Amino acid sequence: MKPVEPTVVLRVPAEAEYVDLARLTLYGVASKMGFSYEDIEDMKVAVSEACNNAVLHAYGAAPGVMEIGFGVCPDGLRITVKDDGVSFDSAAENGVSSAPLAGKSIDEIEAGGLGLYLMQALMDEVEVMTRPGAGTEVVLTKRLAKSEEMA
Repeated sequence: MKPVEPTVVLRVPAEAEYVDLARLTLYGVASKMGFSYEDIEDMKVAVSEACNNAVLHAYGAAPGVMEIGFGVCPDGLRITVKDDGVSFDSAAENGVSSAPLAGKSIDEIEAGGLGLYLMQALMDEVEVMTRPGAGTEVVLTKRLAKSEEMA
């Protein structure tokens, strides 16, 4: 699913108080696209988790920036959360990179892996791309379910 225009991009400090700005922007974009309240709430949780990872892990005590992009696609919404901080290896941490945490019960997942587990449970697609020593990019995709009223 390739994003088409318009794309909204936020560049904000990687600090907890800016996560709400990402959630509010998501609400505006997703509402305009016609997503259901439930889908928007799911996306808000997933985006919060991705942003919180950047806030908590990317830069340590140093200041940093996170970039949140909202790409409107013909069949859904693609959200990217990028940072330029210390990257992590999701495959090493959780046994996967972009596949669900297959075969693991919630009790078997490390505490730090719950955010990724939630993102995968709430979104249609989740990709985590790391650039060793140069940051992490999380791509969250939600397809727009056409309601019968819209058809």
